[in-house]
Amino acid sequence: MQTPSLPTLEDVAKVAGVSTATVSRSLNTPDDVAEKTLLRVQSAVEQLGYSPNFGAQALAAKRTNTIGAVIPTMENAIFARGLQAFQETLVENGSTLLVASSSYQREREEVQIRSLIARGADAILLIGEDRREEVYEFLRKRGIPYVLAWNYRQDSDHCFVGFNNRSAAFDIARTTLKLGHRNIGMIAGLTSENDRARDRVLGVRDAIAEYNISEENFSLVEAPYDFSSAGDAVEKLLNKNPELTVIICGNDILAIGAAKRMKSVGLRIPQDISLTGFDDIEVSSIIEPELTTVHIPHRKMGKIAAEQLLEMRRTHTISKSIELKPFIVERQSLAKPKIG
Repeated sequence: MQTPSLPTLEDVAKVAGVSTATVSRSLNTPDDVAEKTLLRVQSAVEQLGYSPNFGAQALAAKRTNTIGAVIPTMENAIFARGLQAFQETLVENGSTLLVASSSYQREREEVQIRSLIARGADAILLIGEDRREEVYEFLRKRGIPYVLAWNYRQDSDHCFVGFNNRSAAFDIARTTLKLGHRNIGMIAGLTSENDRARDRVLGVRDAIAEYNISEENFSLVEAPYDFSSAGDAVEKLLNKNPELTVIICGNDILAIGAAKRMKSVGLRIPQDISLTGFDDIEVSSIIEPELTTVHIPHRKMGKIAAEQLLEMRRTHTISKSIELKPFIVERQSLAKPKIG
């Protein structure tokens, strides 16, 4: 099958009866073109099915107006709202988003970062801090601005737009302890190569230490972020410590999977055992019982991250990190432990 020849700028100019310079102005700065002329050019563009040559434009401008993002997963809603706000802000500023998913694998993420840069990404959004220093050095040498979201470090050379995972996990754990829970289980995400998951475990341990809870009364199981794995983790925790009164989950996906398994083995939430999540994704307020969780301002984070990247690209400087404040949303899944 023969590839059809694509219409050119000259073709549009000929059909519209104007110069190529006028066509270019009509496409790039339409406010500078008389309305009658602009309508003729737009009609010719539509008639011919013309699309500007992106590669040529990028070569001329030495910029693609394309921003890359590598997220750990597209399989659940953890990153959806933040990424949506990120993209909306980019579009408002004339930029395009390219997204890749690493499946929480560091080596795959490194390949995707290099691939996005090779395809012309002017800047890049990354999730968390946990990657080899060689990756950051690669970005610096190439002059590629980057923002790290979904985490925050006060003393760092990186630009963060996110929140303190350790502090947020401490707050949700302390909320359970204040209610009187002393036999505590935790389902964490896989902490290897995931600084957010590790920090949440540390935050829970901080709260347990503050209340002088014995290690014998704290059980931890790590699991991939999916419903089935969370359910299996529930059974492991209960086998280790049948006296658990609460399970703290590293995110809402784990909590929802845990809730399903709890119900299947005859446990009532929160009458028999309490449950908490982390993220406050939409489904956390829909399940029965509604989930007590940590609210993360995902949309605000995505919007600010995009603004920071655009500013860094414009000024060629590193923007100041911005810390956002999560808060606890108390719903029906957490209650005082059953006495006796």
